[in-house]
Amino acid sequence: MNGDIYLTPDSDANDYLKQNPFALLIGMLLDQQIPMERAFGAPYLLNSRLQEHYGQSLIPTTIVSLDEDQLIALFSEKPALHRFPKAMATKCLLLADRIVTDYHNDTSAVWEEASSGEELLRRLQSFSGFGADKAKIFVALLGKRFRAAPAGWEQASDPFGRKDEVRSVADASSPEALEQIRNFKASMKAAAKA
Repeated sequence: MNGDIYLTPDSDANDYLKQNPFALLIGMLLDQQIPMERAFGAPYLLNSRLQEHYGQSLIPTTIVSLDEDQLIALFSEKPALHRFPKAMATKCLLLADRIVTDYHNDTSAVWEEASSGEELLRRLQSFSGFGADKAKIFVALLGKRFRAAPAGWEQASDPFGRKDEVRSVADASSPEALEQIRNFKASMKAAAKA
């Protein structure tokens, strides 16, 4: 995968997300109730921990080979990969199991074999932890940053697929874009409270 992304200030973590579709999907899974940069930096850190403790890389089969307690320990190690390490480790395990079982351990098949943006959206929403907005944002991320989404992705991901707006991780292409995303989210929260 190739893309113009700035999902975390760590260039190594961004490069890792470009090279590992499963890491990118995990980053999206973790992107809730913590800063976006932390969520998308976590797969790189998880990969380092897997290599250190088990001599394995971050791929779906590695995750499913661990028992839940082992994965929770990796998520909980300081610094924790998420504010809720136990819950997110469990969701990560469920996600890995689906990729192994339904996509033959090929994460990119989730989008490469989808016949339309709508089908991709349905596939993503079937994953634990992927609600409607999260699935739409990931479709937009694939379409905008990686040019890897199937035809119809713009409509399937609306409003996140709009070219003229900066509102989600799908638009994270630079430090400036990251700041715009933060400002957009803050304005949306303020409007919701008003």
